[in-house]
Amino acid sequence: MKKKNKKQVIKKIESKGKLKPAAANLPVKGEAKEYSFYQDVFDVARQIPKGRVTSYGAIAAYIGTKLSARMVGWAMNAATNAKPKVPAHRVVNRNGMLSGKHHFATPALMEELLKKDGVAVKNDTVVDFNKIFWNPAEELVL
Repeated sequence: MKKKNKKQVIKKIESKGKLKPAAANLPVKGEAKEYSFYQDVFDVARQIPKGRVTSYGAIAAYIGTKLSARMVGWAMNAATNAKPKVPAHRVVNRNGMLSGKHHFATPALMEELLKKDGVAVKNDTVVDFNKIFWNPAEELVL
């Protein structure tokens, strides 16, 4: 039996009128993908105001992937070369700890950048984390 590619399958289903509109937009192997998880993460992180911090999990929940906090961390690690710049230093773990500090040029850089933004840090943890926590689900309109 000849193996059909996705485009052939979609055409056949379309001809029978059974294709849901969203299915037609799924990426085909080898074609450019419009959706970018990292880009969505970067877009949210760029909205974090100076003097505020958020968590990996809050960003994941906002973009609809609640269980992907670790992937948000990977995106923050990859943000070094992103244009425009991404304030990755404003994203911490759910307890306010600077868990990503080792991914900066120096281990102290994340804390230095937060202090420059006016965020107090003590023992690698954001002081008054709950007070300055920025929740994208509350602050941004979908």
